[in-house]
Amino acid sequence: MNKKEVAHIRKQFKLDNHLMQIYDILNVYIMKETNEIYHWERSPFELVDREKQELYMGNFKKLLTGELDHKLFELKFTEETEDQKDPSRVLLHQAIQTGDPEEWQDLMLLLVEKMMADTTYERDTVITFVRGQYYRPTKARNDEAEETGNDEVFGHPFILCSVNSTEKQRKALLFDYVEKEFKYNVIVDPIIKLSTPEEGFFYPSVTDNYSDVNRVLYCTGKSNDPNERFISEVLNAERSVTALEERAIFEDIVKEVAGEQLDSATIAHVYEEIHHVIESHQDEEEPPKLDYTDVERVLTASGVENVTKEAVERAFETIVDDKNYELKAKSVIPKFTSKSIKIDTKVATITISPQDLRYIKQVSFQGKRCIMIEVDEDAVIEGFTLTTETLLEKAE
Repeated sequence: MNKKEVAHIRKQFKLDNHLMQIYDILNVYIMKETNEIYHWERSPFELVDREKQELYMGNFKKLLTGELDHKLFELKFTEETEDQKDPSRVLLHQAIQTGDPEEWQDLMLLLVEKMMADTTYERDTVITFVRGQYYRPTKARNDEAEETGNDEVFGHPFILCSVNSTEKQRKALLFDYVEKEFKYNVIVDPIIKLSTPEEGFFYPSVTDNYSDVNRVLYCTGKSNDPNERFISEVLNAERSVTALEERAIFEDIVKEVAGEQLDSATIAHVYEEIHHVIESHQDEEEPPKLDYTDVERVLTASGVENVTKEAVERAFETIVDDKNYELKAKSVIPKFTSKSIKIDTKVATITISPQDLRYIKQVSFQGKRCIMIEVDEDAVIEGFTLTTETLLEKAE
């Protein structure tokens, strides 16, 4: 599943959209004290108040917002075993096929039971399921479609789940315009935090614009922090490597090949080479990946000495125990933004874009390590322009 496919699905979640139909919605309220279902209700989505529909649509769109491998993870289902009770792949596949709302509801409640097993929620929690269908044009518009004004579209049935916590309303003093008096707010009903979903999933995933019933898109509200229990015990899916973890793998591989210390210019060149790889593949559907031969080429082009394919291959085997492992290029490189790389020191933390690393050096001055930043204009601190000093090493 790529970002274009995710973006297409996300933007369909809006009212009065002929490319999206939501048939039913199921809400399940779980009490934190008992960790049991306090109440659940299912209803046709079209019978829900329009104001509520708008809130739900915003929640679903928010759930699907984020970058792949950061907040969104396409996962494969694990192989089913004899002792595995109600595999989620089977439950979801049955649910996507049934046209009976009650059967769909019962299958979703089985998933809720899996969510509650061996779990204690910190707050009252609402789990929302919807089933529906979105439509996508099969190909570019043809001559016949141009004449009729319609594209040929395929329907994609789906199930979406959103897990949202609740919070108590704040105490407040109100003014009653009718009675002309100040009143204390005594509302005790919890607020469902639809604007900040905790986690959820979208099933089935999409591969080359076709539904893939063997995969599910897991969504988390916290970047690079997937709920491993939800993935393994609820979805029965394989754990995915986050972008943060993949970046750490890449760094360890480079250290294994080039050593612990690199100058800033070399680091900048490494990131630039990978950025070029990303740029050269930006029109392709699949994101570019780096195998050990690609990493060898990047390090050699960046000026790292004594790099061989054999050395990089051994590094892959040492770090990930798989010489054929492929790193996603976008995961291993910091984004080319104005503040993306952190340089941590006891005195200060400096943030700088990767392409500007060449202007930073660690130097020795009078026996002390110093960070030197080359600039082409005066530095300004709180409105004051710094004076320029000429520093010379003292003679030994």
